[in-house]
Amino acid sequence: MPKLRPPHSAFVCQSCGSHSPKWVGRCADCGTWNSLVEEKIQPLKNTSEFERYGLASGSNEASLYSEVDMVTTARLSSGIDEFDRVLGGGIVPGSVVLIGGEPGIGKSTLLLQAAGKIASAVGPVLYASGEESEHQVKDRGQRLGIVDPALYLFAETCVEKITQQVNRLNPSLLIVDSIQTVFSSNMQAAPGSIGQVREAATHLLFLAKRKNIPIFLVGHVTKDGGLAGPKVLEHVVDTVLYFEGERHHSHRVVRAIKNRFGAVSELGVGEMTGSGLNPVPTPSRLFLSDRTTNLPGSGVLSSIEGSRPILVEIQALVTSGVYGTSRRMTSGIDQQRLSLLLAVLEKRAGLNLTGEDVFVNAAGGLAIHEPAADLAVMAAVVSSFRDRGIRSGTAVFGEGGLGGEVRGTPHAGLRITAAVHLGFVRCVVPEANSAEQELDCEVIGVTQAAQAWEVLFECGSPLFIGGARFSG
Repeated sequence: MPKLRPPHSAFVCQSCGSHSPKWVGRCADCGTWNSLVEEKIQPLKNTSEFERYGLASGSNEASLYSEVDMVTTARLSSGIDEFDRVLGGGIVPGSVVLIGGEPGIGKSTLLLQAAGKIASAVGPVLYASGEESEHQVKDRGQRLGIVDPALYLFAETCVEKITQQVNRLNPSLLIVDSIQTVFSSNMQAAPGSIGQVREAATHLLFLAKRKNIPIFLVGHVTKDGGLAGPKVLEHVVDTVLYFEGERHHSHRVVRAIKNRFGAVSELGVGEMTGSGLNPVPTPSRLFLSDRTTNLPGSGVLSSIEGSRPILVEIQALVTSGVYGTSRRMTSGIDQQRLSLLLAVLEKRAGLNLTGEDVFVNAAGGLAIHEPAADLAVMAAVVSSFRDRGIRSGTAVFGEGGLGGEVRGTPHAGLRITAAVHLGFVRCVVPEANSAEQELDCEVIGVTQAAQAWEVLFECGSPLFIGGARFSG
């Protein structure tokens, strides 16, 4: 007879959180291999479920919608303009914000910098670190120029002890770095496991609502770039931010993936220096600062990130393949989207790209996700393939269709206005957006991608693509 497991043990998938009575090599729900870890379920000690999970709102009955009193509380400023922009105008009291990013990208630096500014301007801030000692945190703070504000450091990973310090100090802000290192004494599972992350996050959520203080949680990411831990972690928090950036670039991007108090997909740009993150009020100038005009394979895209227009250089390099299979590589552009656009160019424009290696890059390390980049990507590919530079002073945007058509995009007026402010005098846009006019800009509407080539490229000898002539 096989030995039975005690009833208080279970195997939990660390990817999706599903339970299994015994260990198996592959999770039956999400299909992840070797992700099940044994967790022991310990009965609660002298605590009822109502006390453990209650919000302590002071009311035991449901309230009528019309009788609920509205309480308007001013947002707190982090002292970093771009960070406040992503949060929707500042930090909302009682909110829980989860910020994730690659190791070493600067998450702790950003939050410590904001903690020092809030402690000096608003009131005491508690910084609970589970990965560094108080001396290490202070050493970083001195580098950031934090002198002696009301900033309290606490090297602790027990969520109950952190709660005791919150009750004692009554801070204006709580920072937990990181949620994967925090554990609850109500469970015997190891810190970072599905159960512990879920328990700690729920405990801190109710603490934020009960005390009406904002809480920032630092989250680890997996090798695929997603936030580590259960998906419920992203559901229970109010805001999810991603801190992005290339290691070899000084600028950093804070992107909002979820925000109950502001616009989703909002973006803030800053430059990481030795004294912390410096806001960049005009990111377009940063991304276009090193651009060379009239270079074949280079085009300027007027994109929208959240509510902000940003101009980015799209670079393409088309060269003869030396291997048996042609390569398609991208940086900042979806690789599957590039394959689709190349198929459209082959079928509708006659470009023979089957044996060509195609490399596309969004210069500066910014990731572009919107379909309005299609026309700029195709224009850069054609420019490199035919070795023709796009006319100087031209910005492009438009969504490409499978039939070779160019579809309209939202916020066309903002895109054109942003291009004019940076000195561009010509915008090639979808015909549906050509009604947007600027006094200092020539707006040219196109319905098919092939029509754009006639106005995009410098004058010269005619171009022949697959037997179809179009003039440059």
